Amino acid sequence: MQDSTNRDTRLALDLALTVRHDGHGGVADDLGEPAGLTAWVRAHPDVVPTAAAYTAGDADLTAVRELRAAVRALFARAVRPGEPSRADAARLMPVPQAVELLNATAARRPTIPVLHWAETSEPTVERRTPHAESDLTAALAQAAIGFLAGPDRERLRACHAPRCVRYFIKEHPRQEWCKPACGNRARVARHHERHKGTV
Repeated sequence: MQDSTNRDTRLALDLALTVRHDGHGGVADDLGEPAGLTAWVRAHPDVVPTAAAYTAGDADLTAVRELRAAVRALFARAVRPGEPSRADAARLMPVPQAVELLNATAARRPTIPVLHWAETSEPTVERRTPHAESDLTAALAQAAIGFLAGPDRERLRACHAPRCVRYFIKEHPRQEWCKPACGNRARVARHHERHKGTV
C-alpha cells in the first residue's frame, strides 16, 4: 500500500507541476500542446501500460489539462489556510466542480483490488486494471484521489517564493520553499524590501 501511496503522490504532484515559472516572471505550461503531453506521459511510464508508444491528440490534451485544473483547485484547498499557488489564485475551479470532475474521470477506469498476504508480513492491496489499455485521465484522476485522501496531503504546501507557482511536499519541519533556488530568491527579495527605504 505504501508503494501505491508514493506513486499516487508523485503522479499527482508531477501533473500539477506541469504549470511552472517560465524564468521571466510569467507562467509556462509544459502541456501547452499535444507534443508536451506526449513527452510527459513517456517520462512517466507507470501511468498507462502503453506509455512508451503513447502519442497525445488534441482531445487527450484538453482532457488532461481540465483534470489538472481540478487537481490544482483541490491542491489549493488542501494547503488552506495557506495561500494557493500564484498561478491558481485568480482562476481556481470551484471545489465542488473539481471534486465532481475528478470522481467522474476516475470512474472511467475500473480497478480490481488484489490482496497479498505473505506468511511473515501484513496484508497489502494491489490495484489492477482489468484491461491492458487504460484511460490516461482516469489513471491520473485515481492517482490524485489516492494522494488527496492519503497521508501526504497534510504535507502539501504552495511555494511562495517570488515568481514561483509550484506546489511541493514538505520533507522536513523547516522547509518553506519547493527548492533551494526559491529560498535564495525569497531571501534576496526580503533583503531588498528591508533596505529599499534606507538607500
